[in-house]
Amino acid sequence: MKEIKTVALVGLGAIGAYFADRLQPVLGDDLRVIAGGARAERIRREGLVINGKQEYYHVVEPGEGEPADLVIFATKMSGLQQAIKDVRAQIGPETLILSPLNGVESEEVVAKTYGWENIVYSLMRISSVKVGNTVSFDPNAAFYVEYGEKKNDPANLSERVLRLKALFDGAGIRYQIRPDMLLAIWEKFACNVSENQVAAVLDLPYGAWGSCEDAEALRIMVAAEVIEIAQKKGIPIENYARDHLDVIKAVPPRNKPSTLQDILAGRKTEVDIFAGAVIRLGKEYGVPTPYNEFLYHAIRVLEAKNAGTVEGV
Repeated sequence: MKEIKTVALVGLGAIGAYFADRLQPVLGDDLRVIAGGARAERIRREGLVINGKQEYYHVVEPGEGEPADLVIFATKMSGLQQAIKDVRAQIGPETLILSPLNGVESEEVVAKTYGWENIVYSLMRISSVKVGNTVSFDPNAAFYVEYGEKKNDPANLSERVLRLKALFDGAGIRYQIRPDMLLAIWEKFACNVSENQVAAVLDLPYGAWGSCEDAEALRIMVAAEVIEIAQKKGIPIENYARDHLDVIKAVPPRNKPSTLQDILAGRKTEVDIFAGAVIRLGKEYGVPTPYNEFLYHAIRVLEAKNAGTVEGV
C-alpha cells in the first residue's frame, strides 16, 4: 500500500487550520499550502496563530510543483472553483482528493474537473473560531473527520480508505469511517441548515441547543425540511433530533456556529448552499420549505445590513 507522503492543502480557515496543525509536524515542507499573490505573501509573512502558537507553512504558488499524494480542499464553497484551478499542478493520476466542505455538492463540483476516480467522500466535524490571523479550537474536544467510499464495509475497507487511515493515525487526526457516506454528509447538512442558520438570525451560541426549549424547537423544524428531501432521495436520516443533540453537547457551549461568525465579522455567509440549496431541492422533490425560505431572506437582510445597503440602518 502506497504511503501518503505529500499533501497539498488549499484554504487555511477553520477546517484548513485543523489539518495544517496536525499534518505539519509529521510532513514538514511536504505539507504544501497552495496560495498565490497577496494571500501567499501574507501567509509567508504572518503565518497563522493556532491556539496561541505561531505557525509558518511551505507555500506553493498555483501552477508550481508536482502531483501530491493527497489534495485537501478546505475553502468555503464560494472559493472552490478558484481552488480547483489553483491545485491543478498538484493533481496527478494517483492523487487522492478530499473536499470536506459544508453543503452536499462539493464532491460533485470537484468531479466535474477531476473525475470521480480519486475522490473520497468526506466531511469535518469541528467547532473552530477564526478572527483575522488567529484560529482557536479545543484540541481535546472530540472533533473528527468522517470519510470513506460511498459505502464502506468495516471488514473490507478499500486501499484508498486505508491509506488515509494510516496518514490520520500518524498525524493524530481523529476520524470515523462511516458505512454510508451520503447519509453522513446529509446529516451534517441538516446540522448546518438548522443550527447554523437559526443561530445566525438569533445570535445564539451552541449552548442554546438543548438548554432552550424554543431554540430546540426551531432547530428541529428547520432540519425536518432537509430530512424530508433526503428521504425522498433515498437517504434514510432517522432520530436526527436526539442523535445530533449528543454531537452538539460535545461542542464548547459558548462557541458560535460558522454562519453567525460570518455575520459578526461582516463576511458573506454560505446561505446559498444552505437555505438556498434546500429551497432549490425542495422544488425539485416537491417538498415545501417555508422555514428555509424565511431563514434565507433573513440572513440576506443581515448581509445587506453589514454591507450598508439597508437604508436607515
